[in-house]
Amino acid sequence: MSHPVLYQAFADYNRIMNERIYEICAGLTEEQRREDRGAFFKSIHSTLDHILLGDRVWMNRFCGGSHALNPIGKDLFDDFGDLSTARAQMDGDICVWSKELTADWLSADMSFSSFFESFERTQPRWLLVSHMFNHQTHHRGQLSTLLNQAGYDVGVTDLPRLVM
Repeated sequence: MSHPVLYQAFADYNRIMNERIYEICAGLTEEQRREDRGAFFKSIHSTLDHILLGDRVWMNRFCGGSHALNPIGKDLFDDFGDLSTARAQMDGDICVWSKELTADWLSADMSFSSFFESFERTQPRWLLVSHMFNHQTHHRGQLSTLLNQAGYDVGVTDLPRLVM
């Protein structure tokens, strides 16, 4: 259904946007990153942490990994430096993994159990991989708004302007 090059572009976009957002966030105070800003995950820090959690869940499923997971709403990392390091590692892993994707692998079905709810599903991998990247973009959009409201501009976020 989908071509691996699409996901390689999404992986590069994910890395570029995360680098940009983390660079801005590194310039914030701990209080600014932790402030409850009324977002779904309340703070900038917890939203960043949630994006990493989602990536860990999906990469564990796709690759049989063993990244540590926490329940939704409980941060994986309290320290921003540790979170930044884990994010950069995950982005590198996703970029390497995306270059190994094949059309056959993407077109096959995958069964998985929800980490957060009690259900099991079987769906095409291309849909699940698309969801992982869509999840990242959705929550980075929230971060872009939170940062903008705090007076920080994340710049251009358009895929065609940043990748390839």
